[in-house]
Amino acid sequence: MRCVIARFPFDLVKSEVVAKMKGVKPEPVTGEYVIIGRHHYPVKQVGEVITRQDRRDFSAGEVTRALTRLGFTCRPAPGTEPAAVERTAVETASAQLGGAPEQG
Repeated sequence: MRCVIARFPFDLVKSEVVAKMKGVKPEPVTGEYVIIGRHHYPVKQVGEVITRQDRRDFSAGEVTRALTRLGFTCRPAPGTEPAAVERTAVETASAQLGGAPEQG
């Protein structure tokens, strides 16, 4: 698959990405990560290995899009679930009394 990472075109194949990452020790995951085999690799680490470019030259989003299109499972940073929206006291009371559902 052809993709552009840091303004450079790359022809990536899933089996070649797996082969390049074989034997590479995963760094601790602090941001977006990709699952390759049984390992969880930071997206930037994989991008650096497969493109041989400095991590500062590309974004995690570029690599995530490319790896997702190749069929890898990519996940957001741990602990970045959307925060629950808290209701005000009036909204809570209204919901308990069977008030009209909120819009939006």
